[in-house]
Amino acid sequence: MESLDDEFFEDKDAYRDELSTVDKDGKRIWVYPKKPKGRFYNYRKLVSYVLLIILFALPWITWKGQPFFLFNILERKFILFGIYFAPQDFHLFVVAMLIFMIFIALFTVIFGRLFCGWVCPQTIFMEMVYRRIEYWIEGDYTAQKKLNAAPWTTDKVIRKTIKQAIFFLIAVLIANTFLAYIIGIDNVLKIASEPIAEHFSGFVAMMVFSVVFYMVFSILREQVCTTICPYGRLQGVLLDKNSLAVYYDFERGEPRGKIKKQEVNPTEKGDCIDCNLCVKVCPTGIDIRNGIQLECVNCTACMDVCDEVMDKVQRPKGLIRIDSFEGITNATHNLINKRSIAYSIVLILLLGLESFFFINRSEVEVLLLRTPGMMYHERVEGMISNLYNYQLINKTSNQFEMQLKCENMENVTFEWVGEKPSTKSNSNSEGAVFINIPKDQLKKRKTNLKISAMHGDKTIDHVNTTFLGPIK
Repeated sequence: MESLDDEFFEDKDAYRDELSTVDKDGKRIWVYPKKPKGRFYNYRKLVSYVLLIILFALPWITWKGQPFFLFNILERKFILFGIYFAPQDFHLFVVAMLIFMIFIALFTVIFGRLFCGWVCPQTIFMEMVYRRIEYWIEGDYTAQKKLNAAPWTTDKVIRKTIKQAIFFLIAVLIANTFLAYIIGIDNVLKIASEPIAEHFSGFVAMMVFSVVFYMVFSILREQVCTTICPYGRLQGVLLDKNSLAVYYDFERGEPRGKIKKQEVNPTEKGDCIDCNLCVKVCPTGIDIRNGIQLECVNCTACMDVCDEVMDKVQRPKGLIRIDSFEGITNATHNLINKRSIAYSIVLILLLGLESFFFINRSEVEVLLLRTPGMMYHERVEGMISNLYNYQLINKTSNQFEMQLKCENMENVTFEWVGEKPSTKSNSNSEGAVFINIPKDQLKKRKTNLKISAMHGDKTIDHVNTTFLGPIK
């Protein structure tokens, strides 16, 4: 005999053949979600507003005269938590991205798509900013449907104009904040306050980003989560029967049916009264009772509205709750399994590797390369000279007066072209230097040199290079 859960999913499997936001002709079905309310929604608002404050505040925070966070891809300058990272630290970035990917996989295996509903910027801006403005101007979902179906009256024009104007202004604010993370808040303020002709490329970038964000939040909306975001596709291969997600308890809820007065045997029905409020409140338009779905972002809106209904019909809350398939069918929860353990081991190893790289990261990195196309120069006093180009990458806010010292040869002198080198705060400096070695010390065509970069008595970095001399 088939179990209740087998029958349930067999009967409901047809929903996987279509999208809730696309009709049979391939046209988009506009989603009008009911305004959510409840304890989980209140928790989400608190989390969202804290994250929004952090997002908009970080570009204004400086540390020792530098931005606290900066991702300047154009100038290859990156600052995280006040720490400067140069292109030479790319290996740290690679390992960090691997850590991020493994963490996302581990988090999804255990907690499902919880990130999407509670932390993702797309969901936060859409549900906690744009939709709340829409509810304020146009009313709840029934009022919005009625307004969109109504002819263009003065009231409709005013409401739509105000809403779209506010939407675009918020998009401009988001775009400027986004740019501030790339080029710095000072440059953004210059673009906003000075004549357009002086910062034309920056102004164009700001407008392009503004239009993109406006289109995302006013037109694309849930389509970003259901069809564009790769994480939604990824969760399909990461979730298993032990993963936590927003689930409908079909064991308790089926068979569903309306409550009728003076019903002879109401216990034959499940707890679900088939009110469809969980569908109406869903921001992606799905029916959570069909089971776990790609479109579900675990926003918990359906949990709030179902708990409210259960209170009214005097039945236990939690018909829709955060649980696992095994938790519903067998009342067992096994979050620590082979998959989560494997991901955890890989994550710990990568964290150890990243820590090792970071601990051994030098404050100043020195590049010393013999100038291309230049031969050695033989001087009158019996010295052989090679010209080198140097680059000093300072990864701190401190300044260093650099000196060079050869570790594996004696009587090696350094003759700077121009001023002696000094580092710039969180930046690069470069120049040229002649390295002079007595001719009688050169035993072969190419000599390997081990050179230390010094700041006073402190060794900052070590560099290896080759010195070209006459053929013996």
